[in-house]
This record gives sequence, structure tokens and C-alpha cells, in this order.
Amino acid sequence: MSRYKINPSGRERTFADDEIIVSKTDIRGRLTYVNDVFIKVSGFEERELLGEPHSIIRHPEMPRCVFKLLWETIQSGREIFAFINNLAINGDNYWVLAHVTPCFDTENKIVGYHSNRRVPPLAAFQTIKPLYQRLLSEERRHSDRKAGLTASYTMFMDAVRHSGHSSYDRMIFAISTTTGTQAGTKK
Repeated sequence: MSRYKINPSGRERTFADDEIIVSKTDIRGRLTYVNDVFIKVSGFEERELLGEPHSIIRHPEMPRCVFKLLWETIQSGREIFAFINNLAINGDNYWVLAHVTPCFDTENKIVGYHSNRRVPPLAAFQTIKPLYQRLLSEERRHSDRKAGLTASYTMFMDAVRHSGHSSYDRMIFAISTTTGTQAGTKK
């Protein structure tokens, strides 16, 4: 559990289209490496991040079912792309298109995880924000957290199937390749 209690400010921040947020974690999800862009965008200092769970930047309005899918995928040895809403140390939020991959040792055993995050395409928010809001509402509707997670995960997988894509990754890829302005584009 993180020692930081951060309250969302309601302000959104972004980063440049040519910047990539990079982090590495151990198999439990504790940060072992963060790059300068991660530090700049999150507002944390490196010493405040290393050894902490990656969830230190988890925004409370991010549906838990997305992280359930993410963890199931990477723990099975596969990569995943996901839209994630993160929380900076001052409470600002920032959206990313995350590419999370497992790291393997010479015996093909997972020894950690690597994540690159870019500015998501602006068009993605038309699909992702309403979907995530519905999933979060479903999670909060249940007094039992486990029941809420189960219900939202079912709703999540149904939404992916109804999107016309065979998986969340394919849906994310389709949304990400939509032409248009990036969310972080400076004008």
C-alpha cells in the first residue's frame, strides 16, 4: 500500500506527443525504474517512486476491471495495450495509451514488467471515457467490492464484444489508429 493519499484536483495535464513515459516493475508491480518523463508528468521525485507499487499513480476514477484484465494478460506472458487515467502527485490526472509487456529471464520465467506510455489520440476519449464511466458506476453500485469487480468485468467484456472487435487490444488498436489530433498536441 502506498504511503501517499492523493485527492484528485479535477485538472487534467498532458505531455508532448514525442515524449514516452517509461517504467519497469518487479513481478509484484513495485517500481524498479522510472524515466525522466515519468517523473516530470507525475510530479513525484524518483526516490518517492522507486519501491512503491505502480498503483501509486492510479486515479480513483479508473475502473478496477481494466487492471484485472491488464494483470491477467501480462501474468500470462502476453502484452497489452490499454487506455489508463493516471494521477499526479498534486491530484491532476493524465491519460495515457499504455503498452505493458512482461520481462523474461533466460529460462522464460517472468521477472518483471515494462511499460511505455504515450499520449492517446483525442478521438479515443469519445469511446473510452463513457465506457470507463459506465464500468466505474457498475463497480460502485455494489457494496461488495468483489461483486462490483465481477459485474464490471462482465460488462467490460460485453462492451468489447459489442464493439465489433475480438479483444480489448484490437479495440484499443482500432481506436488508436484513428486519424486525428493527439490529446497532448500543443497549439
